[in-house]
Amino acid sequence: MNPLKSKEFFMAASIVIITIILMVANNVGWIQFGYLLGPYRLNHWLVWLGTVYIALIVPTIAVLKKRKPNTYMALSNIHIFGNLIAFLLISIHFTSQISRPATAYPDLGTGLALYIIIILLVATGFIHRFQIIPQIKASTRKFIHVAMSFSFYIIIVIHILHGTGLI
Repeated sequence: MNPLKSKEFFMAASIVIITIILMVANNVGWIQFGYLLGPYRLNHWLVWLGTVYIALIVPTIAVLKKRKPNTYMALSNIHIFGNLIAFLLISIHFTSQISRPATAYPDLGTGLALYIIIILLVATGFIHRFQIIPQIKASTRKFIHVAMSFSFYIIIVIHILHGTGLI
């Protein structure tokens, strides 16, 4: 069966499309995620939830896939769909940041680098899982995706240190 015609591909692509719609709606002001929820804005809670999910669940799933091979497909689906939901949450935060007025515009340095890495992770994940470019060997697709995830971990640490004023 063609992976691009699978139910999983349709569901994954739907999450990406919903993410884009929410980003546009947030950017033009149809939906607001910047209101206070306790001591922080909602968009900050969302990005922290998405980032912590990726940072903790991805390595956990990688270990479990090796230790319990019979759960590989279930764990792969958790990885794919959980990370796409995390991408949605992170995208809401990113859009909230870039749609701020000029007087309160953030420094995009590490945040922009991090968001680019997240986009590359989603793209390489799609390419790897759904074999979008079948001419590229599976081992090469996996290597590129894993390399992007290491970049994510490096940049998220730098982003947090920068955001807290430690660097």
